[in-house]
Amino acid sequence: MKRETGKFFVSNVSGEEVRAFIPNPLPPVPSLQIDSKLQTLLDDSLLALGRLDSATIFLPNISLFLYQYVRKEAILTSQIEGTQSSLSDLMLYELQENPGVPIDDVEEVSCYVNALQYGIKRIKEGFPLSLRLIKEIHSKLLLSGRGSDKEPGEFRHSQNWIGGTRPGNARFVPPPPHELMNCLDPFEKFLHDMPHATSPLIKAALAHVQFETIHPFLDGNGRVGRLLITLIFCSTKTLREPLLYPSLYFKEHRDEYYSLLQKVRESGDWEAWLSFFAMAIKDTAQDAVQRACALNELVASDKQKVLRISRKGPVLLTLLTELSAFPIQTIKKIAEQTGLVPNTITNALASLIELGIVKEMTGKKRNRLFIYQGYFDTLNRSGNWNP
Repeated sequence: MKRETGKFFVSNVSGEEVRAFIPNPLPPVPSLQIDSKLQTLLDDSLLALGRLDSATIFLPNISLFLYQYVRKEAILTSQIEGTQSSLSDLMLYELQENPGVPIDDVEEVSCYVNALQYGIKRIKEGFPLSLRLIKEIHSKLLLSGRGSDKEPGEFRHSQNWIGGTRPGNARFVPPPPHELMNCLDPFEKFLHDMPHATSPLIKAALAHVQFETIHPFLDGNGRVGRLLITLIFCSTKTLREPLLYPSLYFKEHRDEYYSLLQKVRESGDWEAWLSFFAMAIKDTAQDAVQRACALNELVASDKQKVLRISRKGPVLLTLLTELSAFPIQTIKKIAEQTGLVPNTITNALASLIELGIVKEMTGKKRNRLFIYQGYFDTLNRSGNWNP
C-alpha cells in the first residue's frame, strides 16, 4: 500500500542541496492493511516465537546455550557492518589468545555482546525500554574499537548519511540534528504503547525501520537497531531469554533487507516490510529451536559416552560441561574455571580426544587449544538448520 511516510528538510551544505528525511510518527497512517496471507505469516511467526520461548523451559541448562547464542548474534550483526570476525575469533579473543583478524573487528563484536547483555539485564531489573536505555546500550557498544570516538551514548549533533561520500550524493539522509528529538520522543511513546498498544511482533518490525530511518547516532545505528528487536521481544515478555538472532536472516537476504527499508521511506509500503520481517522471525526462531535441540541431544549423547568410562567419568563430565559453555578452551582456562589441576585436565582431555568428542587445534606441545568440535560445528553452522 502506498502512503506518505514523512517530509524532507532541504538545506544547503557546503554549496550543495541536501534533502534530509523526517519520518512521520508511528504507527503508520493509513493503518496497516493486513490481508489473510500476511495474517497467516504473522500467526506462524508468533507460534515459532512461542516454541522458542518454551525451549528455555525444557533445556537442561539454558545458560550454556544462551552464552553462545548471544555471541552468535553478535558475530552476525557485526558481519553485516563489514567485520571479518568469526565465532572462533571471538572465543580466542575472550581466551586472551590472538585472533586471526584485526583487533578492531573482534573488539567490535565483543562490545556488542556486552551491550546486549547489559540491555537484557536492565530490562529484567524492571527498567523500561526507553531512549535513556538505548543511549546506555550505545555507550557499551562503542566502548572500544571502531566508533569509540563517535560520541558513545549521545545522540548526534551533526548530520549523518547512508551511502555516498557526503550528504549531497548520499543514498539516504536521516533527519537533521535539530529535528532528532521531534522524531525520538514519539518513537519512545510508541515503544511504550502510546497512543495505543501494538502487538510485540508488529512493534518490533515497525520500530526497527523507524530507528534505522532516524539514525540518531553518529555510528552503530545498524547494530543498535537490530539489537532493539530482541530487546522488544524480551521487554514484552514474548521471549524470556535472547535466544533469537535475526541478523542471520538479514545477512542472508541483505539486498532485500536494505531495499525494503528504503521502500518504506519512499512509498510507505510497510506491508511488504512486515511480510519480510515476519518471515525472518519465523525462520530464525525455528532454526534456533532446532539448533538448541540438536545441541542438547549432542551433549546428552556425549555424556553417555563419558559415563561408560566409570573411573574417569566424573572428571570427564566436568570438562564436558565446561566445553559446553565455551567450546574452545585452554588447559589454563579450564583449570581456572573448574579448580582441577593441569595434569588431571590433560589426561581427561586425552580421553575426550580418544572418544572423538574433543580435538586439539594447534598440533603443538605447548599453548594448546582444544575444541568441542561437534558442539562448535552445530552452533556455528551457516544458514537455516537442515537436519
